[in-house]
Amino acid sequence: MSTSTTDRTATSDYFRLDEDLTPEEIAIRDRVRDFAENRVLPVINGYWEQAEFPYELLPGLAELGIIGTTIQGYGCPGMSRKAAGLVAREMARADGSLNTFLGVHSNLCMGALNLLGSEDQKQRWLPALARIEKTGAFALTEPDHGSDSVALDTSVRLEGDHWVLNGHKRWIGNGHAAEVIVLFARNTANGQVNAFVVEKDDDGNHPAGYLPTVITGKVGKRAILQADIVIEDMRIPAANRLEHCDSFRDVSRVLQATRGGASWEAVGHAMAAFEIASEYARTRHQFGNPIGSYQLVQNKLANMLSELTTMQLLCDRMAELADRGQLTNAQASLVKMATSQKAKWICNEARDMLGGNGLLLENHISRHMTDMEVVSTYEGTDSIQSLLVGRDITGMSAFK
Repeated sequence: MSTSTTDRTATSDYFRLDEDLTPEEIAIRDRVRDFAENRVLPVINGYWEQAEFPYELLPGLAELGIIGTTIQGYGCPGMSRKAAGLVAREMARADGSLNTFLGVHSNLCMGALNLLGSEDQKQRWLPALARIEKTGAFALTEPDHGSDSVALDTSVRLEGDHWVLNGHKRWIGNGHAAEVIVLFARNTANGQVNAFVVEKDDDGNHPAGYLPTVITGKVGKRAILQADIVIEDMRIPAANRLEHCDSFRDVSRVLQATRGGASWEAVGHAMAAFEIASEYARTRHQFGNPIGSYQLVQNKLANMLSELTTMQLLCDRMAELADRGQLTNAQASLVKMATSQKAKWICNEARDMLGGNGLLLENHISRHMTDMEVVSTYEGTDSIQSLLVGRDITGMSAFK
């Protein structure tokens, strides 16, 4: 395949939106793009096929200056929302699993510490996480509570100078291995939701009663390991309760601050799928001609590009509103719903265009396609997003 990366990306940015990026945003985009294309793509298929996480990539990731994205200070870059979106977009163009690690470690775990921790707690944990000397996780989801995360069953009670936790968490990215885990539980004394930091000790062990098992058998995001975690009378120091988390409203502050990441990731997967398909159309010959010369293929490519451009415009506007402090939850839900639907369709069309070759990991498209199945599920499925938008339209909640 002879077309250069620059040419492919120029086509997939059809309305030349990246020309409006600031010099700082361009520098961030290019650093992540270079790392993704030259360090991630050459090795990721092997890790994905074996369902193993590419720890070898973490030192290079730490050197990019992107960890902590929008957080100011503590060794974090304090970038704009659009720049943070570009990080997700460019990493997802190469691989969704590593992008999920970034979302969990850099946005959710570090974001929770930044928003909910005291100054001492931020100083204690954020700098090491920013350097990826320690890895993070964010433990909210439970087996019986995914979209209904406010209905939290994991419990916590104070005994002397320790908190004692019991419960069950599931689908926790990096939850089996992280040194710093922000975990949410309901306080038996007042029924409110609090946040706690679960740490490994100096010997690399989690506290007694923290029992993680890696979830196996996934068909997507295979190179990011997610844990099922049973918590049995786990004791952690009283000082490990995050000072500014007193209710689920505070949890929502973290989730709202990180909204949009999945939408930008969907753009990255869709860009990759379109670029792979359009290049394949130029170089694959059938019946004596490049398949790109046929009307049906050109029609598919034009419609794929139309949907991709719509996704890009939505994400750009979402980032503008977020930087102004004007983005609503319903608006973010609309973007998540639209980008997930469109990216899944683009990936499926691209896989179909490649025929049998689309089934081979070496052509990357099947990895993007199955990873998008995961993206469309986390941060709320399309159905849940539609109900959030519907509530905003009608003023009536359909959640019963």
